[in-house]
Amino acid sequence: MRKKLSVLLSIVLITTIGLIGCSKKETVVKDREGNEVELPQKMDRIICTAPSNTEVLVELGLADKLVAVDTYSSDVKGIPSDVEKIDFSAPDAEAIIALEPDVIIASGHNKTGNSKDPFEVIKEAGVSVFYIPSSNSIQGIYDDIMFMADITNTKPKGEEIVNNMKSEVEKIAEIGKTITDKKKVYFEIGPAPSLYSFGNSTFLNEMIELVGGENIFKDQEGWLNPSEEAVLDANPDIIFTNVNYVDKPVESIKSRPGWENINAVKNNQVYSISTNPSSRPSQHIVTALKEIAVAVHPEKYGEK
Repeated sequence: MRKKLSVLLSIVLITTIGLIGCSKKETVVKDREGNEVELPQKMDRIICTAPSNTEVLVELGLADKLVAVDTYSSDVKGIPSDVEKIDFSAPDAEAIIALEPDVIIASGHNKTGNSKDPFEVIKEAGVSVFYIPSSNSIQGIYDDIMFMADITNTKPKGEEIVNNMKSEVEKIAEIGKTITDKKKVYFEIGPAPSLYSFGNSTFLNEMIELVGGENIFKDQEGWLNPSEEAVLDANPDIIFTNVNYVDKPVESIKSRPGWENINAVKNNQVYSISTNPSSRPSQHIVTALKEIAVAVHPEKYGEK
């Protein structure tokens, strides 16, 4: 009898250990960067380090759980007025740990200029840090939104956001497929004297293609610093700018020496695109997509 009891206890102990092991394994997930991160038991206190992710968290209904955001998130509608604003280019680990966050939704941009993980000390203190690199495609943005929804237990709302986005994008894409007159587009996200734009493998390039346009730098990859000569040689039909930190950005482009010979300038086809929706990979890219569509082909998408 004693021997049977001993065997039974051993089986129970082994089963219990196995269940604990399985339970622990289930709480470890891979973030969007591929790192294994322990999923916290609760998410009542969230820190977000990039405005695009802050916009998603607010849309998911989690604004009241934000205890700190990056300084660039200050203009995100819906964040608490008293939420802490932190400069994550040089995060203060002690101050962040003092906020007692359950989780930090970090951005790939936080590693820019750092030789090591800027949140390493914070991780060692037991705070879960999930990295979400800036996505280079619309599908990537959908995946980012669903990832945040999954880890915060708001999956139904995440699906609603993504499905609404897909519906709007597909409407525009269907019209774009019928367009054979591909207008050449230059999109300026950094003004002279150091121009900044993009090539393929970016969500903005994908958006231009969806509406029936053609990025003049489509043969180059990622974010780039083109020369003025490269823009002049390409002679775009349409110029966009989302620059909002210089006075009259559209007029500035039109008045550049030599640019009066560009088709876009000659035909008054230079437009401002909303800055945040065109620069933050969140659900709000749909706003920028619609603006781009109407400007590129007003006869197809309606007047601007």
